Amino acid sequence: MARTGRVVVANGQNFDVREYPVADPGPGAILLRQELAGICGTDLHMWQKGIPDDMVLGHENVGIVEAIGKDVKSDFVGKPIQEGDRIIFAPGTPNGAYGFKHPEEEPHFHGGFADYISLALADTCFLKTSAPPEVAVLTEPFTVGVHAVMRGDVKIGDTVIVQGSGAIGLVTLICAKISGAANIIMVGGPADRLELAKRMGADVTIDIEKVPAVEERMELVLSHTPNKAGADVVFECAGFLPATPEGLRYVKRSGTFVEVGHFIDMGSIELNINQLLMRKNMRLEAIWGSGREHFVRGLPILEKNEFPFADMVSHVLPLERVKEGFDALNGTYRLGDETVIKIVMGSQA
Repeated sequence: MARTGRVVVANGQNFDVREYPVADPGPGAILLRQELAGICGTDLHMWQKGIPDDMVLGHENVGIVEAIGKDVKSDFVGKPIQEGDRIIFAPGTPNGAYGFKHPEEEPHFHGGFADYISLALADTCFLKTSAPPEVAVLTEPFTVGVHAVMRGDVKIGDTVIVQGSGAIGLVTLICAKISGAANIIMVGGPADRLELAKRMGADVTIDIEKVPAVEERMELVLSHTPNKAGADVVFECAGFLPATPEGLRYVKRSGTFVEVGHFIDMGSIELNINQLLMRKNMRLEAIWGSGREHFVRGLPILEKNEFPFADMVSHVLPLERVKEGFDALNGTYRLGDETVIKIVMGSQA
């Protein structure tokens, strides 16, 4: 009897679990048995706006090699692979992206919210890993932090401000730390996320729930920078429109602002170009996801496991509870009485 597997199909703001046949991988392809798949802020923003057609989400993935197609011998950096190996992969390829396709398009298993993932797109960058699944699942968001900090050109001794204490903010904090930042200020919430940020290396945390007024928060944040003049580099990782003009005010003269949090069009803002950009002699950067280079650079850092990476995964939910995960990230950042940091879907959860 042919195998079938479950796929979570998103449409509008609804989710449906469907069964599809599992095909053997063709030449150059790999079939993974899904272990974990993270709910990304991009997934959330798409869902908030309403997904216009059936789509298989999930582009932060880790899985076990179930079957290998013809001519596949090694991963992107030349490590030999075999059935049973743990694999992560870059969701973007020159021939399309995983986690954004229609389920009726064969081989059906295009994203992480499913029992299987078929790595059938040509030129997929996949990497064998020794990291445990709860760490390996963070690879894709971690590479966003790698890209952001490389573009921000963080130097030894810098003061850095990170806006947003979700997964992207936390990994950006870590990447700034290992790049030499000496004073890292995290602006975000809720409190449990900020406690983890301290364990990740934040020197100061500012809870926006306790300091909701922008001007009061501004004074407090700047008080932790040299001469109250602002940060060398500010990373906007919140994905919240008002955070950008606020973050621009945190940058010191001749400093750098890096926009990290808006991978979906969430609208426009008004800002005073003269006051917030020109007079500060500012360098303004923005990144678009991450590339193969960032996966190759970032994965060995995760595998060293020198930070409490796994503690970022606060909840592992079965596929049938995917909407609960989205609702929590869209609301109070809590599931029951527990603070949500990173929610991942597990086909065997």
